[in-house]
Order: sequence, then structure tokens, then C-alpha cells
Amino acid sequence: MTHTPSQSDGSMTIGDLAKAAGVNVETIRFYQRKGLMPEPDRPVGSIRRYGRTDQSRLSFIKSAKRLGFSLDETAQLLQLEDGGSCTQARRQAESKLAEVRLKLADLQRMEAALSGLILLCGSGKGNVRCPLIAAMEGH
Repeated sequence: MTHTPSQSDGSMTIGDLAKAAGVNVETIRFYQRKGLMPEPDRPVGSIRRYGRTDQSRLSFIKSAKRLGFSLDETAQLLQLEDGGSCTQARRQAESKLAEVRLKLADLQRMEAALSGLILLCGSGKGNVRCPLIAAMEGH
């Protein structure tokens, strides 16, 4: 039976952390280069080790990404999480929510337009130009 490092004792390698978080090792390295994840010290003659705090931070980054926050916005949220203000975090979340609602409205308009054009497709009989293509060409 293989030994799985404890997530709380700082004994995970970058590969263990990546596997536990469901990401690629290069994703962690990318986040480190962007300043989103700290890079642990490397003991002389050894490899870097990661712990529960690193895994939590990686989960935070993944959650922010799923919610639509950019890497820059995520970095700002992490700074707030690292001792900043809940009020500022709320403002950022409210701003993101407004942005998401605008995108939803655009998507709903696109859905309605496409739905109407699809209905037109079946209305042409005989040797008639496709209404969907004609509408998309602006005719």
C-alpha cells in the first residue's frame, strides 16, 4: 500500500497538490508565476512541499474562475482574503454579478433571435432562398 501524504503537514509534492486539486502541475506553476500561489522554499537538496493552506488557496482560485473572475480580479480577492475588507470583496462580487447579468441578457436576446430564425427556416417552400441565411446577410 502506498503512503499518501497528509494534506495538513506540508508533505505534498507539487504533483500531489495538483492531483488533490484536480489541476495540472503546470497550472500551479502558472499561478505561482502570476503571484496567485506562493512558491514554498526548497530545503537544501530536497523538493518543495505543499500543505493544506496551499490546497485551500488553489480551491479558492478554482472557485473564483468558475464564478467568472479573471486572474487579476482573483488576485485582488486573494489580497482581500489575506486581511482585507469584506466590504471591498462584496463590491467586487456585486460588480461581477452586474457583468454576469448583462451577459445573460445578451444571451437571452441571442436565443430569441436564433429561435425566430430557426422557425423561419421551415417556412420557405419550393425554390426560395433560406430565410435564416438571408437574415444573417442582412437582406
